[in-house]
Amino acid sequence: MTTIRVLLADDQALLRSAFRVLVDSEPDMEVVGEASDGAEAVRLAKQERADVVLMDIRMPGTDGLAATRMISADPSLAHVRVVILTTFEVDDYVVQSLRAGASGFLGKGSEPDELLSAIRVAAGGEALLSPAATKGLIARFLAQGGAADDGGDPARAERLDALTVREREVLVQVAGGLSNDEIAERLEVSPLTVKTHVNRAMAKLGARDRAQLVVIAYESGLVRPRVE
Repeated sequence: MTTIRVLLADDQALLRSAFRVLVDSEPDMEVVGEASDGAEAVRLAKQERADVVLMDIRMPGTDGLAATRMISADPSLAHVRVVILTTFEVDDYVVQSLRAGASGFLGKGSEPDELLSAIRVAAGGEALLSPAATKGLIARFLAQGGAADDGGDPARAERLDALTVREREVLVQVAGGLSNDEIAERLEVSPLTVKTHVNRAMAKLGARDRAQLVVIAYESGLVRPRVE
């Protein structure tokens, strides 16, 4: 069994201790380090060869957003997945985090099994936005974060030209928050076929994971923000 190496980045020692107990209780994961600010998180991510960083978005000094950008921009950390932890899921910083390269976000009030699931999902490269998030939540985030009034970024829209019709269809479903199995059922294909289309779309669009695909789908105008 491959052990998932988890780094905890939060300025509250009590929370880090709670997360450590939870993570270390699982046979397939272990905490390899703790950081109280973003700069230390970046350093430890390299030093300890972390697979997943649970990153608090608000920390003194270098915050979680800046640290996520540093990790995303470092080729030597291309394998590292960042899951942003936030007290309030309705938070403009979440949009910036996803754009900075985070694989997703999770509310600090989530259930323990949701946190553990998020770690496994992120480590597996099938990053989701948040196990607790509603399907329309990221749309509202992106709308608040400065999506173009005309419905899309022309430069990003042009990038979609590289996708096949089926890849576009799959991208729309990914942006709706559906899993590979759910997309497969809706499009009447196999989950493996969906995974292949998702991987090809990520390669063509230069996306690190599904979360980045969602950002591109909304910013390009392929999917429009939905206000409920």
